[in-house]
Amino acid sequence: MSQRVAEHAEVQGDTPALRLVSLLEHVASRDHLHTLQGLAEATGLPKPTLHRMLQQLEAAGLLQREGDGRHWGTGSRLRRLAENLLLNSSLHAARHQVLRRLVDEVGESCNITAMSGGEVLYLDRVETAAPLRFYLQPGSRVPVHCSASGKVFLSQMTAAQRQRLLGATPLEACTPRTVTDLNALEQELRRVKAEGCGFDDEEFLPGLTCAAVPVPPADPKARASLCVALQGPTVRLNRDKLQALLPALRSAAQALTRLETDAPASEQRKTS
Repeated sequence: MSQRVAEHAEVQGDTPALRLVSLLEHVASRDHLHTLQGLAEATGLPKPTLHRMLQQLEAAGLLQREGDGRHWGTGSRLRRLAENLLLNSSLHAARHQVLRRLVDEVGESCNITAMSGGEVLYLDRVETAAPLRFYLQPGSRVPVHCSASGKVFLSQMTAAQRQRLLGATPLEACTPRTVTDLNALEQELRRVKAEGCGFDDEEFLPGLTCAAVPVPPADPKARASLCVALQGPTVRLNRDKLQALLPALRSAAQALTRLETDAPASEQRKTS
C-alpha cells in the first residue's frame, strides 16, 4: 500500500506546498482517474481541504478534471514537466553513449522512447551513417498503436486501460499496413507481451521497419517506462534481420537499467 499523503507531508514538514506535491505524486503514480472520495480515502485528507487542493492544481494545469466533473487525472503541464525531466536528465549523456554504441554495433538508427499520453515520445536518437535513413529528432512523437515501442508500452497495460486509451476514437491508418482493428491489435499485443519485443512492419511510415524492447525497471513489479528501439529501411531490415539484432537491443536495455540503478553514484563521480 502506498504511503498516505498526509503522513508523507508530516514527515517532510507539513506545509501546503508539500501537500500539493505529495498529492501530485499520488495521482501520477496510478494509471487511472481519481474521484474525490477515492483520494480522500487514499490520502487521509479532509474532503474540503482536498477539494481546494484539486482546484489549485487544476487552475495551474497540473491536474485535469474530466467532463463528468467527478474524476481527476494528470494535466498537460504536469505531463510536460515529466517529459522535460526525461529529455534534460543528467543521465542523458550516459544514455546517449549507450545508444551510440548500439548504433555502432547494429548499423541502424536507434532511439530511447517513453510514453506520453497516447503517443510515443523520442527522448534520444542516434542516426546511422548509412546514406538511406529516416530522420526523426528527439522530441518527435509517433502514434502508440503503430510503433514498435508503443506496442511494448500497450502490452504492459490491462485490457481496460488500453480500451480507455484507444477506444474513444478510431485508430488512424498511417499506412495500408497499420492495424486499426482493436481485436487484431489485442492479439498482436499478447504476442508482444509473451515475447518481450514489439515490431513495426511499415505500419507508421511506408518503407520503415522497427523493433523495440523494454528497458527493465529497477523494481521488477513496476512497468517499464522506457524502451530502446532500432529502425531502418525495409531494403536493409526484414523481420529475420530484426530478430537477429534483438540480443543487441536487450543488452543496451540492460545497460540503461544499470545507469538508472547507479545514478546516485554516477552523480557523485561527476561532481567530485
